[in-house]
Amino acid sequence: MCGIAGCFGVKDEETINQMLDALTHRGPNDRGIHSGDNFTVGHTRLSIVDVVTGHQPILTADGQKGIIANGEIYNFKALRSGLTSKYPFKTQSDTETILHLYQEYGPACVEKLDGMFAFAIFDGDSFLLARDPVGIKPLYYGYIDEKLYFTSELGAMSLAGVEEVHEFPAGYYYTPAEGFVQFYKVPPVQERVLTQKDTAAKAIRETFIKCVKKRLLADPEIPVGSFCSGGLDSSLVAAIAADEIPHLHTYVVGMKDQNGDLSDDIKAARIAAKHIGSTHHEYLFTEDDYYEALPEVINKLETYDPSLVRCAVPCYFTCKAAAEHCTVVLTGEGADEVFTGYHYMKHFPVDKLNLEARRCIKNLHNINLQRADRMGMLFSLELRVPFLDVEMIKLGMQIPPELKIQEHNGAKIEKWILREAFQDTGYLPDEILWRYKVQYTQGAGCEDLGERLANKMSDEEYTEIKARHPKAVINSKEAAYYFKIFRQYHPQDSILNSIGIWTGFDFAEEREKVHGTVDGDLKHDWADTEKKETV
Repeated sequence: MCGIAGCFGVKDEETINQMLDALTHRGPNDRGIHSGDNFTVGHTRLSIVDVVTGHQPILTADGQKGIIANGEIYNFKALRSGLTSKYPFKTQSDTETILHLYQEYGPACVEKLDGMFAFAIFDGDSFLLARDPVGIKPLYYGYIDEKLYFTSELGAMSLAGVEEVHEFPAGYYYTPAEGFVQFYKVPPVQERVLTQKDTAAKAIRETFIKCVKKRLLADPEIPVGSFCSGGLDSSLVAAIAADEIPHLHTYVVGMKDQNGDLSDDIKAARIAAKHIGSTHHEYLFTEDDYYEALPEVINKLETYDPSLVRCAVPCYFTCKAAAEHCTVVLTGEGADEVFTGYHYMKHFPVDKLNLEARRCIKNLHNINLQRADRMGMLFSLELRVPFLDVEMIKLGMQIPPELKIQEHNGAKIEKWILREAFQDTGYLPDEILWRYKVQYTQGAGCEDLGERLANKMSDEEYTEIKARHPKAVINSKEAAYYFKIFRQYHPQDSILNSIGIWTGFDFAEEREKVHGTVDGDLKHDWADTEKKETV
């Protein structure tokens, strides 16, 4: 994992160095910068693959082309084997493989990459920007006149002095000659492909095990761990990883209530960790710890949306705990979207359920993936998400909703087919495999702490904040309270005005609006229109 920053159309090392200063947490192990006549690119590195020689930017032998990249390419060894006879490799890194793949196939090289990434390639008077299929890795851009600036985070983007910031769309690449080109689209719903329970369960089991194991990629000295909240998703990921990594480090966070009782996730995670034989770590935080962390969480999360902030705080503590032992951790993000795991989906019209799942997947880059990236990288920790492998997403769109939500022990249970896929495999005990879903904040015991704090705001102050910032999405005192904190760290009007299309958006409210009626994007998911712009 890394931070990237650069500009095309101007040589501006001063600004790019300032942007890199704001990205040190994303890459504490190394830093590099390279300029040509009309460009500058820079990189901060968190060493995971090729720790010794993987310095970036990486240049071709003639020095005319080069790359900076953030992410991991899981199939880089297979890709590399087809390139070594033609291109001299200087490193063992996955990033250099992208560069030579570009030399071989041009911009279409992105279609061959299996991984999460945001990268820039400079090539004489041209360049290529690209972002992975579902937007696991972040990328933003903006202009000063005709000069393009780009980087990994909004905080760094604000240092470029651009008038407006755009989010680079997931699943696209960009070149000056072609403009925005979509190379990946969430597959359409084909829910009559895997209608048989046993066939669907087998496909899920085999595919998901493969997806987890390929995400264990790292140099031998880089420790890999896993979140394990005791819920189905993270526990299943941890159980599969534990097959490959003896004494896998696992992590859970939570609180004690007024009676000294531990939160649900702490209790459940102990059962899961004991079953899979992991080296388990618990992080108990207090109410004071929560409030102390809140401003830093909002600052680094780069949003004030209440639903994201609430979940980001326990994620913050989990990442903090994991970073003491690991550089890479696996998470269960994406399972609820692929397998319709949210409680509101149980009441969704069956014929609209997979359409809703597809819509949610397409918007994850602004929600849970933003939270995972920002909280992980705050502690120089790379989070990997096997449920969002493109093969898992494809499977999810082929499974009928009747297999995703079914009756179990007299009640509707979400992700039914995922649970069935791992029944009697020994990966998890039944009490974890069939555990009733609880929200992240509920399981950690902190679901209403922020709301309680925010409700101390007077009605007058709430009304004043809304009136003073009409472009901000503020629908509650909690949103207003978080917005006040957000504004302290991000005072630039250019940032605030630009990110209204994706920051501070009440996704829970939007789900209610579209309940059973809409197939398509949120009005704030702008990629389909933004792609028409050219630099």
